[in-house]
Amino acid sequence: MALIVQKYGGTSMGSVERIEHVARKVASFHQQGHQVVVVVSAMSGETDRLLKLAKAIDPKGSAREFDQIAATGEQVTIALLAIALQKMGVPSRSFTGWQVPIRTDDAHMKARIQKIEPEALLAACRAGIVPVVAGFQGITEDGSVSTLGRGGSDTTGVALAAALKADECQIYTDVDGVYTTDPRVEPKARRLNQITFEEMLEMASLGSKVLQIRSVEFAGKYKVPLRVLSTFVDGPGTLITLEDSKMEEPLISGIAFSRDESQITVTGVPDKPGVAAAILGPVGDANIEVDMIVQNVGADGTTDFTFTVSRGDHDKALAVIKKVAGELGAKGVAGATDIVKVSVVGVGMRSHAGIASQMFKALAAAGVNIRMISTSEIKISVVIDEMYLELAVRTLHKAFGLEEARTA
Repeated sequence: MALIVQKYGGTSMGSVERIEHVARKVASFHQQGHQVVVVVSAMSGETDRLLKLAKAIDPKGSAREFDQIAATGEQVTIALLAIALQKMGVPSRSFTGWQVPIRTDDAHMKARIQKIEPEALLAACRAGIVPVVAGFQGITEDGSVSTLGRGGSDTTGVALAAALKADECQIYTDVDGVYTTDPRVEPKARRLNQITFEEMLEMASLGSKVLQIRSVEFAGKYKVPLRVLSTFVDGPGTLITLEDSKMEEPLISGIAFSRDESQITVTGVPDKPGVAAAILGPVGDANIEVDMIVQNVGADGTTDFTFTVSRGDHDKALAVIKKVAGELGAKGVAGATDIVKVSVVGVGMRSHAGIASQMFKALAAAGVNIRMISTSEIKISVVIDEMYLELAVRTLHKAFGLEEARTA
């Protein structure tokens, strides 16, 4: 029998009825003879509610005290689930982060896990007890409660699976797996049986909300098999694992996209060494993250410089660049927020040429103009006008045959 870590999110824990539903799922695994460690989030919306109370008193209040408040959401759900399991005849015990303990650094509200001491959880499992652990939280060296930031419960689940040397970490959510693209944009999107850590990391970084990026990084680093499943619909879900020669190797595994994009262009900048640093340095100093970059050198000795930032940073970045442009003697500055990024992702790119050509031809045939291009070993991204987002996703999904059933 296996040692399994199961993580249930806020939607899964959103009411007493849903908590009892989760308890029945956990009890089923326990009755099959598996050792199960459960990690849970606070009820959906509860952490925001608690932090709103704190900020109503002082928006700039102590991060340590904010953590103390935020961590209580999970303290409620672990106890409720343990009670539900006990009612069903399943021995269970709740554990807060400090009771495990999960030791973190002291970066309150965004702490990093440094060490997990799993002996108490292992002892409970050996005694036939199901530990229910609070996600999202830990304890600092000085004994203060800490939280891991948004999506921290996923990270808790994966970290516990690594510390316990679990056979699998199962992430239960409101979707039944990882899809080739967002089914709301392409109804023919298909659930993937399997995907690599690298592919999932790219999909997550490009806007897929199924898993938190940090948890995927953690799982890849410690080689923890991850499975994404639905709390509400039975099924095999999607297994996220290391690349394997036995795995199916399609050219493309998925189409990802991000609406959180904006573009800034500086035109007519004197073309001389250090111009890129002169433009992007002040942007970085303003704590603005730059994504894609294109530089075009003209025949008149000037260069046009274009880059993308998140929409939330657009106005701030534009103000910084207008000041820099004046200092550099640039001819003009322009911004745009009506753009999106669409990407094809797949480890099969490593061994197959022509993916970019196929992508560009498909978009051209659909009348979609490409404004910027960026590539990596397993990803090709393009920036296009926002009005063409759904057309581009559907076009690429069809061009790479992602709606077709995959054979073993």
